[in-house]
Amino acid sequence: MAENMSPIESVNAFFDRGAHLIHLKDEMYDVLKTSYREVQVQVPVRMDDGSLKVFTGYRIQHNGARGPYKGGVRYHPQADLDEVRALASLMTWKTALVDIPFGGAKGGITVDTSHMSQREIQGMTRRFTNAIGHVLGVTRDIPAPDMNTNAQVMAWVMDAYSATHGYSPASVTGKPIELGGAPGREAATGRGVVYVLEGAAKHWGVDLQACRVAIQGFGNVGSWVARGLDELGVKVVAVSDVKGGVYRGDGLNVDRLVTLSDSRRSVTEADDVEKISNEELLECECDVLIPAALGDVITEQNAETVRAGIVVEAANHPTTTEADAMLNDAGTRVIPDLLANAGGVTGSYFEWTQNIQQFKWKVDRFNEELRDVMMHALDATLAFAESRQVTLRDAAFAIGIERVARASKMRGYV
Repeated sequence: MAENMSPIESVNAFFDRGAHLIHLKDEMYDVLKTSYREVQVQVPVRMDDGSLKVFTGYRIQHNGARGPYKGGVRYHPQADLDEVRALASLMTWKTALVDIPFGGAKGGITVDTSHMSQREIQGMTRRFTNAIGHVLGVTRDIPAPDMNTNAQVMAWVMDAYSATHGYSPASVTGKPIELGGAPGREAATGRGVVYVLEGAAKHWGVDLQACRVAIQGFGNVGSWVARGLDELGVKVVAVSDVKGGVYRGDGLNVDRLVTLSDSRRSVTEADDVEKISNEELLECECDVLIPAALGDVITEQNAETVRAGIVVEAANHPTTTEADAMLNDAGTRVIPDLLANAGGVTGSYFEWTQNIQQFKWKVDRFNEELRDVMMHALDATLAFAESRQVTLRDAAFAIGIERVARASKMRGYV
């Protein structure tokens, strides 16, 4: 992201390019680029030492023309209004691209939870849910996990919401299995990344099993990407977490890395590896680079050092507008976040529908349906990009924008 460009301005720069491709009417730009509702709340929390801390929380509902608002809740120091606004916009185009009946939203609290106890996080979560509860609901707005939130946090959100509205498992997704979570949902984002990469490689005539893959981020998404690729026999040569990264040219032991992660230990504790930084991982010798952690990690300062021929955006908005243009000029194929990481919200859709029906799928059906949705979206994006001679990102935005614009017009919004 350029120094003078905010996250929402960066996302809207991509929007403008996609909108131009479908000849969007000028009067629609302001309707589709701005948020329908933005809620900012005070979240006071009594800490374990008796002190009172006040955090700021957000819920941004960007567009609901195609269905209830849908989007994760993140707990992070950088989760400010502008970032959450940008992520809500991305969710609108993402749900439209994969053609599921949701709109786009995002939530967050500006907080560093790394030094907070579970009791403190639970108290903060409940206060936040109560503060924004009036804009949530099974057919209104359904939160999900995101950065530094998980199934347990979603259980607290559901319980706080249900205290007022009655038992409402469909009011949130990404829950524990015991509370209505769907088998397969936890792995859905990572598996979706693998499905899309596998399909794109086949389309491009790339032998994926001959590729070396580097994954920045080894949380829920990155670890499941690594597991999925390992199952396919693809060599994962580098991974990283918040403490740093590891590299091994002939392939890492993914099972060992997962064991470390599950034990809340860093991947840097792995044996027989070369220690590298997160920045060095982006520049390492690999064929496929998968940023699966923070946004804005590939910038105009480091885009030229990316050696991978394929970049798969498992994280939200990991590539700035300037870096995206530089990668494109260098001939690097970029599978954009709108497509690559849409497995998470697709899995949430499956969980939501099961909760409404009070019926649970088997995990095999979940994964089959997930692959089907992701492949349809990939095929549509590839077809548009090739017919119009544009990037996959521009194609993904164009498809999403066109679907939302059409729904807005049919519903009489404009």
